[in-house]
Amino acid sequence: MRKLIRVAGAALALSALMLTACGTADEPTPSGAGGTTKVKLQLQWFVQGQFAGYIAAADQGFYREQGLDVEILEGGVDIVPQTVLAQGQADFAIAWVPKALASREQGAEITNIGQIFQRSGTYQVSFASSNITSPADLRGKKVGNWGFGNEFELFAAMTKAGLDPGKDVTLVQQQFDMQGLLRKDIDAAQAMSYNEYAQLLEAKDPATGQLYKPEAFTVLDWNKEGTAMLQDAVWANTSKLSDQSYQDTAVKFLAASIKGWAYCRDNPEACRDLVVKRGSKLGASHQLWQVNETNKLVWPSPAGAGVIDEAAWKATVDLSMTTKNADGQTVLTKAPEGLAYTNDYVRKALDTLKSQNVDVNGTGFTPKTVTLNEGGV
Repeated sequence: MRKLIRVAGAALALSALMLTACGTADEPTPSGAGGTTKVKLQLQWFVQGQFAGYIAAADQGFYREQGLDVEILEGGVDIVPQTVLAQGQADFAIAWVPKALASREQGAEITNIGQIFQRSGTYQVSFASSNITSPADLRGKKVGNWGFGNEFELFAAMTKAGLDPGKDVTLVQQQFDMQGLLRKDIDAAQAMSYNEYAQLLEAKDPATGQLYKPEAFTVLDWNKEGTAMLQDAVWANTSKLSDQSYQDTAVKFLAASIKGWAYCRDNPEACRDLVVKRGSKLGASHQLWQVNETNKLVWPSPAGAGVIDEAAWKATVDLSMTTKNADGQTVLTKAPEGLAYTNDYVRKALDTLKSQNVDVNGTGFTPKTVTLNEGGV
């Protein structure tokens, strides 16, 4: 785990050097009939329900309505979306806030212009028989995590509970699945509410021959533990925000994207189908679960979808400056400087949507009850 953290730190430093070398990117390129503007959006992971709103905005023509031709770039293990953005290889990127702020401290000129996920989707899951019902119960346990910045909330929870991540637990490098927990190689595993947690419920319990039930597991939810950090946000190139055409593109992109998320809120099955059609390697029942759980992170949005809540932002920054990893280092060494975030563009986007009678708050949102099939098919 310590090697992984050092590698991640070196990667951030290298990214900073590359940013300096690359300079500022060109503006989104107008082209096509009616002056359509081409836009590249970099996702932070592979195509899945986590990004259903953007996929829907493209498929349903919401980007075209705004005069945009959006190319969605798939992410992956070796892709750092905020670095792709800062290097000028994309016009906008989806990234978790603490990870992006760490890159920003290293020199990435990026700004959060739309906080799509209002809540954290990260869990730490264990078998109920392990009796891990609070972060303090992780003491002396084998604790899995993915690294690469995904572990910040876990470390914050352990710090809050008085545990030293470098001494009081055994950190285990976890694969991006739940096999380590299912084999009981680890005691508590990291999981996203919309992905890996569902993988557990899609697996058979060897004791019964039936799929596992939720009561077989105990979930530590960082929203409830008070160490949640802001996750999926739309990031823009800071220096390009001084250009009026890029500002206009940002407003249009946010308006169409939020309209896509509203569509997925109201049509989860349709968005499941769009994600599957887009080439996701995960099954249909798993993708419906994922769209449904992702909707819970977006809706309701009392201030309007995409609006950055100052209290949640401050909590994320404070945790990033005080939470220590296994080597005693913090995510951030100081508070973000300059234009780290702004609500200027998302508020304009929301005004556009309100004029179209789009529900941008989702006050009446009710999640579905999703039945998972074995393997997520």
